[in-house]
Amino acid sequence: MSHSGKPVIESNNRLRDSLTSDINKPDFRELDLGSPVSPLRSQPRGLTTTTTTTSSSSSSSSGSVTGRIRHAPVTGRSGSVTGSQSGSRSDSVTSNSQQPLISSSSATSPANVLPTGNICPSGKIQITGMTQSRSRSDVLGSGTGTYGHGSIMRGGGGSSVSPAKPISTRQALSSPVTVGGSSRSSSDPEEVKRVGNEMYKKGLFSEALKLYDKAIALSPTNAAYRSNRAAALTGLARIGEAVKECEEALRLDPNYGRAHHRLGLLLIRLGQVDSARKHLCLLGKPSDPMELRKLEAVEKHMSKCADARKLGDWKAALMEADAAIVSGADFSPHLGMCKVEALLKLHRLDDAQSNLLEVPKAEPFPAHCSFSGIACEAYTYFVKAQIEMALGRFENAVMAAEKASKIDPRSNEVAMLHNTVTLVARARVRGNDLYKSERYTEASSAYAEGLRLDPCNAILYCNRAACWFKLGMWERSVEDCNQALRFQPRYTKPLLRRAACNNKMERWAAAVSDYEALRKELPHDKEVAESLFHAQVALKKSRGEEVLNMEFGGEVEEVYSREQFKAAMNLPGVSVIHFSTVSDHQCKQLSPFVDSLCTRYPSIHFLKVDIDKCPSIGNAENVRVVPTVKIYKNGTRVKEIVCPSREVLEYSVRHYSG
Repeated sequence: MSHSGKPVIESNNRLRDSLTSDINKPDFRELDLGSPVSPLRSQPRGLTTTTTTTSSSSSSSSGSVTGRIRHAPVTGRSGSVTGSQSGSRSDSVTSNSQQPLISSSSATSPANVLPTGNICPSGKIQITGMTQSRSRSDVLGSGTGTYGHGSIMRGGGGSSVSPAKPISTRQALSSPVTVGGSSRSSSDPEEVKRVGNEMYKKGLFSEALKLYDKAIALSPTNAAYRSNRAAALTGLARIGEAVKECEEALRLDPNYGRAHHRLGLLLIRLGQVDSARKHLCLLGKPSDPMELRKLEAVEKHMSKCADARKLGDWKAALMEADAAIVSGADFSPHLGMCKVEALLKLHRLDDAQSNLLEVPKAEPFPAHCSFSGIACEAYTYFVKAQIEMALGRFENAVMAAEKASKIDPRSNEVAMLHNTVTLVARARVRGNDLYKSERYTEASSAYAEGLRLDPCNAILYCNRAACWFKLGMWERSVEDCNQALRFQPRYTKPLLRRAACNNKMERWAAAVSDYEALRKELPHDKEVAESLFHAQVALKKSRGEEVLNMEFGGEVEEVYSREQFKAAMNLPGVSVIHFSTVSDHQCKQLSPFVDSLCTRYPSIHFLKVDIDKCPSIGNAENVRVVPTVKIYKNGTRVKEIVCPSREVLEYSVRHYSG
């Protein structure tokens, strides 16, 4: 089988090799059959619909149609065509199939010789070497041979035209296919491959893959089938498997140019530029200059990325990894993991975690793949171990480091990480055991040993801060909390512990600030809400401000006097005041919802004013329509909503509670 053709689907070129030159090609005109049951294109009016044929002593004639009218040698017995001089049949459809046409021609041929050619499921007709003895019309009708778009029978006897069914995947795998008057079963790998090609062109990669698997099972040594299977796997984003298929194709046929080319392009996507160059430049420079430019761009950015990583320039490493991916290495696991590592070193743990989920899966990993001196598969576990350490999952970190060490036992960098992860995990376990035994000083020393090996570990800083808190060393606890938050800004444990330390040291402004930050991260945590409330009260008292009737949570408080209303407006934090009347239907519907908000947001003061009972408050606040809700924050009105919907009211309460 020839290895030339389009880069996606292999095609059988035996038919092409058997064709003669275009010299003496007969003229032809296209038939205007106008049949509603076959997808044949109608032709302009005025064209004839007859074709000259030759009678034969055979009881029926069979032929083959493929493409437009061409000359082809006639071999074998009357009415059959072989695709080459050796007599092998070629009935596969090329990848550039066009809409089916039916043509008429006038030519000369020896007596009693029928039109020759191939009738394929595409419905295209090739007619060659004919002489005119007498003419009669060809009629679509019933017959014994199924040719994809109906049957062709000789003679003028009219018969109904029945639509032909296209060959399906199931038929290709399990049922015989009639081609050229003879039955071709699914044991013909070329026919199975042809249907697979059709599935591939439709984007049905899973169906195409099944058919290529069937073809390979029928002909295991055919390199083209392996290459086609690699194309289907690529369409399914199973790049690692596609690489293996290309390698198998080259094992079967080391000089198969199509497999070399496909493998080279896959290796560029995987970021393996050295191996890609060998396959793309097997016979010199690549035929496509764009491919060479892509290869060189990926190579340049990957080299810069590896250099920046060795220097610890993580911003540059991140930038160059992105550039290499954009240049063409879009399915490279090690470039994806390099981005994760760079984000982790830049203390962007959340971004590192989200990028880790997006790293391409190229399993099985191709052999001889390395990045920055580490085997690619080992580098994946190398970075995962660091992520697990940063998240405090020390047991998982040890397992990942062990896997990396087994995959690449010769890498010094992997060996050092394995040793570090193991020692840090032991220090953390020892510190936890001592803390549970209330031996806080010794526990702090154990955590300090872990920090000596991993000085950026927020979990260990937070654990040591807990020891200082238990020992009453508030300042040192705050310092360790600050370090933990430096490496993980959204880590709530050190933020909560620092707020508690500020409470102990009566740094009320700092405590309020910490609790407000916690409220944003934990909006439904009642303990945080209550702590914030008490810190706000303490801050107000420390400033000498008068604080009256301060209670946390509870029910909606009803206001009966202007003095009570003024005191409520001046409460620290957020106050929500609901102006209503008993008789109003909307107020009756809104009141239960306000009660539910009071329960869900315990740090906010909810008050209710009946303007029928206290008209002076309604007049002073200029309330003309009920229900009306006003929101105050630290004595200042920040929001007024007239006839609010439930959604708007809850959004406003949530917004100002943060």
